[in-house]
Amino acid sequence: MPRIPARKENGFAWVTGASSGIGAAVVRRLVARGWRVAATARRADALAALAAESGGKVHVAAADVADAAAMRAAYDGAVAALGPIGLVIANAGIYLPVDGRRPDPDLYRRTFDVNLMGVVHALACALPDMTARGAGHVHVVSSATGFGGMPTSSAYGASKAALVNMAECLKIELDRTGVGVSLSTPGFVETPAQDDNAFPKPFMISPETAAARIVAAVERGGFETTFPRRFTWILKALYALPKPVYLPLVRRQTGWAGPGEPPPPTRSAAAKA
Repeated sequence: MPRIPARKENGFAWVTGASSGIGAAVVRRLVARGWRVAATARRADALAALAAESGGKVHVAAADVADAAAMRAAYDGAVAALGPIGLVIANAGIYLPVDGRRPDPDLYRRTFDVNLMGVVHALACALPDMTARGAGHVHVVSSATGFGGMPTSSAYGASKAALVNMAECLKIELDRTGVGVSLSTPGFVETPAQDDNAFPKPFMISPETAAARIVAAVERGGFETTFPRRFTWILKALYALPKPVYLPLVRRQTGWAGPGEPPPPTRSAAAKA
């Protein structure tokens, strides 16, 4: 499996979900590494503050990732300002907890519109240009939740599992074009989304640590980076067990096995993954 690293000379980096959390930290990290960066999120004010903090080294391309037309306009504006694209870090995401006893279709729809279709909209803009030039790299930010089921995460986990499969398919297809594809599957990162997880969150890391791992991974060019490994490798091993073994283990470890009523999921539209 060839390594196709992201290279600054191939063009600018486009980061989605860039107004806070991992996305904002990735933007700062890329700027420090000498990249020209376009930052996309819905919150234009937060993006403007990030651009000002960078001393004008960040191009603001505000858009809702769930809106294909808005993403196309943001991309076209970034290309006009910065030239060819060399890297996409598709990071935007939301966590909307679901009560499995009363599934709400709207929560699933909103989750997939952002977490899955938001990635599709970014890649639909960038990949035709990258493959035509035979240069570039796309990185999909998924989650360790995509490895297997967790309570209240039936929408979020399903969307993140879909991203793992998508990235694998793209890697198989795009290696021959000279365009790199990579994937990150982080564990718990200290973002507002974690406020809505009603279960223990071991080995929590900062957005800055996550950003350092992601940027190092795209510049290295391998396929999957998972972190913190002392947690995510345990999860991988757990989810490799037969389902009659691992499902009760997850239920017990997350506090869903006791006789009492588990805490209901909260309904904040918490957010950037």
